[in-house]
Amino acid sequence: MTGFLGEFAATLDAKGRFLLPAGFKKQLPEGEYDRFVINRGFEECLALYPVKNWEPLFENISALNDFDPKVRQFRRNFLNGATYVEPDSAGRILIPPNLKGHAGLEKNIIMIAAVNKMEIWDSNKYKQLFDSFSPDEFSRLAKDVMTKEDK
Repeated sequence: MTGFLGEFAATLDAKGRFLLPAGFKKQLPEGEYDRFVINRGFEECLALYPVKNWEPLFENISALNDFDPKVRQFRRNFLNGATYVEPDSAGRILIPPNLKGHAGLEKNIIMIAAVNKMEIWDSNKYKQLFDSFSPDEFSRLAKDVMTKEDK
């Protein structure tokens, strides 16, 4: 699995295409820059997975119990809009219009590392996300998710 670090600015052109930032390109193993899956994120953002990282996730989702209504609803919501994308001859990746609308992407975007994927945010929404989150709130969140309590 390829993991990512960093935060990089990019720009959408009039057709909704962007160049993958060089900082992320350098983190992709040789031959893994030719195909991705783009999908809705859990918040108002998009997730861009290298195919090698998408495939095990898709296998896990495929193995879930289809007789469970929660599974069916999760699949519908998570897989809704998931699309294979490939860079064009100029290296640009096209964001499908429905996904672009979901994330409210205009021109300026921020791409951030999210472990095994990259998230694509409208730059203003991303700034608001951090401006509204205090250091104290972040500290409490870190404690909640990073410490294990013995039961």
